[in-house]
Amino acid sequence: MALAYRLLSRSRQLSVVPVVIPQEHLATVRSFAKDAAPPALPRLKGDEMLKNIFYEVKNKFDTALGILSKEKITIDPDDSTAVSQYAKVMRTIREKADLFSDSQRIKYTIEQRTQDIPDARTYLLALQEIRIKSGLLDELGAEAMMIEALDKVENEIKKPLLRSDKKNMALLQAEFDKVNKKLGIRKEDLPKYEADLEIKIAKAELHELKKDAVEAMETQLKRAEFKDEKMPDVRSLDIRNFL
Repeated sequence: MALAYRLLSRSRQLSVVPVVIPQEHLATVRSFAKDAAPPALPRLKGDEMLKNIFYEVKNKFDTALGILSKEKITIDPDDSTAVSQYAKVMRTIREKADLFSDSQRIKYTIEQRTQDIPDARTYLLALQEIRIKSGLLDELGAEAMMIEALDKVENEIKKPLLRSDKKNMALLQAEFDKVNKKLGIRKEDLPKYEADLEIKIAKAELHELKKDAVEAMETQLKRAEFKDEKMPDVRSLDIRNFL
């Protein structure tokens, strides 16, 4: 079971929609220790909300474990077939458990982090920070080209570009369109880019899972009762046996 928990915790593809507790309910989060409050007190509205959140997360987790108990995952990040199968299983879990895909998670993060940013430059720098924290690489150098496009527009308008300035934001968008064309990026290819991203993430997660599995087995072999045991090939491990 520990290996399965580790798999779920490692997977960035299984991102649950963030839960935001309304301000009016913050004061209702209380201790559930024995005798924390007289039993005659009515259940608080906030308690019911937290209970619902708990059951929702539990149901999603149970759904994920149910799928993992049926699907074969080979821990081999260097095998394209194994990577594709792992990505397929993660996709199935997301769909069945109603979880964010990685691109949806990033989109949500961008919306939450940038909604109050007034100017275009701070917005672009925030996007760069989100990309770095998400572990994504700017392999095409698009960020530098976007900053250059912003520099060009701001030099033309002689002032910082505000996101509320629709006229000049249109100029920036036109410059971004030129950047996309130069890089060969087309809106109609976005599903392909998302699929490629999914495979890259799956490969990275399998690398992490392999590392964790090897470390766990090495730790076990250091124990006296296992000193004569030979460490198995991580590719031979079947996660279903650990559920």
